[in-house]
Amino acid sequence: MFFKRGCAILALPTIEQARPGILIVDDEREELRFLTDLLRRQLYHVRVASDGMEGYQAALAAPPDLILLDVCMPGVDGFAACRLLKADPATRNIPVIFLSALDEPDERVAGLAMGGVDFVAKPYHPAEVFARVRIHLELAGLRRAAATRSALTPPATTSQHDPEEVLAQAAMRLIDDNLATALTLAGIARALGTYEKRLSAAFRHHVGSTVFGYLGEARIRRGRQLLADTDLSVQQIAEQTGFRSAANFATAFREQTDSTPTAYRQALRRQGVST
Repeated sequence: MFFKRGCAILALPTIEQARPGILIVDDEREELRFLTDLLRRQLYHVRVASDGMEGYQAALAAPPDLILLDVCMPGVDGFAACRLLKADPATRNIPVIFLSALDEPDERVAGLAMGGVDFVAKPYHPAEVFARVRIHLELAGLRRAAATRSALTPPATTSQHDPEEVLAQAAMRLIDDNLATALTLAGIARALGTYEKRLSAAFRHHVGSTVFGYLGEARIRRGRQLLADTDLSVQQIAEQTGFRSAANFATAFREQTDSTPTAYRQALRRQGVST
């Protein structure tokens, strides 16, 4: 809405501009329609996307105040999309609420660990959706206000967006979250909506190693942590870090640390006793 005062034109904020923006990412049309109608009745400005990559690109083009992100989608699923969002300075501070028909504790833990703020289980209860959306919009507003007051915390949007660096960072998070899985270069690239050659080039440039070089180091790094912090057997640690056997884990561990897993653990425990 515009008003003239002399020769100047004053633009007043419209209701559309003042409404919080919500992006819903879901491949099920009925789910999209239900949530869109539900939230628009509460005067939110709602946009939709039908897969993880489309949702990430939509958030990048016009960052919403909050994202409702389905977990199970073909192609780039919700978890992979969240890794991209959290790896990108332009979108990492947008709160993500996961939507899932699988109300499993492991899935919730995984989603929260990668940066999601909450889960909403399907089928939706309108009051629960309203409450969770309202709470996280309010919390995000408080964080933005605190960041504005603090000279030590510049807005994330001032950071430069580098798609290749985002891809490399998201791939590292995917690898770190799936060390026990039999990962392939093609599978990682496909999960992040890209192709092998681009992923390899981004990794070499921004990480300084190959994808499998990083994967090997990450598995041994996780193995060292488990040897230090748990009483799991070497066989159990091998299984949790993606090795076929304790012998394979021990060989790779010795190549990187010049020590066997058992000797490494014993040395740590002797140090603990001596201190």
